[in-house]
Amino acid sequence: MGNPSLRDIAVFSGSAHPELAAEICAHLGVPLLPVQFERFANDCLQVQLQANCRERDVFIIQPLVKPVQEHLVELLLMLDAARGASAARISVVIPHYAYARSDKKDAPRISIGGRLVADLMVTAGADRVLAMTLHSPQVHGFFSVPVDHLHALHELARHFRQYDLSNATVVSPDLGNAKEAAHFARLLGARVASGTKQRYADDRVEITSVIGDITGRDVIVLDDEIARGSTVLELLDRLRELKPRTIRVACTHGLFADKAIDRIGSQEDVLEIVCTNTVPVAVEERSEKLKILSIAPAMAEAMRRIHNGESVSSLFEPI
Repeated sequence: MGNPSLRDIAVFSGSAHPELAAEICAHLGVPLLPVQFERFANDCLQVQLQANCRERDVFIIQPLVKPVQEHLVELLLMLDAARGASAARISVVIPHYAYARSDKKDAPRISIGGRLVADLMVTAGADRVLAMTLHSPQVHGFFSVPVDHLHALHELARHFRQYDLSNATVVSPDLGNAKEAAHFARLLGARVASGTKQRYADDRVEITSVIGDITGRDVIVLDDEIARGSTVLELLDRLRELKPRTIRVACTHGLFADKAIDRIGSQEDVLEIVCTNTVPVAVEERSEKLKILSIAPAMAEAMRRIHNGESVSSLFEPI
């Protein structure tokens, strides 16, 4: 019958990452409930949640991954369906929020998609949000409902503790990610360093220097996400000038667009690329250097705590 303390919970998933949703439900001990998606002749989508939602605590799991707009509309329609079905509370679980990168007005007459999409989700019916490693802290404030913001640093730290870290330095590609890198370095008992980055276009960056102790050390490059990999490749060029002993690369969201895994993995001095399963990585895109860690246990525990009215922040107390 599953977990009796969770009998009022109802978990649904869109088509973005059903494998992760199924794994989360396995950890919760509840079924992943069916959803029917139908596309009409005019290309419009219709969604039907095929389980009772009335007065239940509904969780809808959907990372916003490619094709982002398709998965976003699926999510909005699922939220609307749950609200129309008299759910007691609707939590949207977004392991990866792609629009978080659109978080500021850094050019004239551009949209701030992170705020707009947050408003759309709340308008569609979201009562609260569970997210993982948003691109920048201010995105949390774009939502007018409570947000539980998880990170994957403990999962990444558990992986890297298998190595000798007595000579390790965690390197952030830029100062914007330096706080997270410093937190990660504390978890590992390592030193921290940071690149100074200038972005000229979505795929063109320049890192002019690296501040910190690199020479002869075991470097772990940490970023929140890797898309095309241009930042990581640029950083590797700067690091090589400082002659580190070893290099490993880690991130939470392994988007790996445009054969980024191949381009990073083909660097002979990169020993390993580590990411989590917040987004699906196609089997044909994987490399022998790639290690994918699961965030399903952490997501499941956060959902259990939200349902039971317990603290989620205590998940991140020092270990």
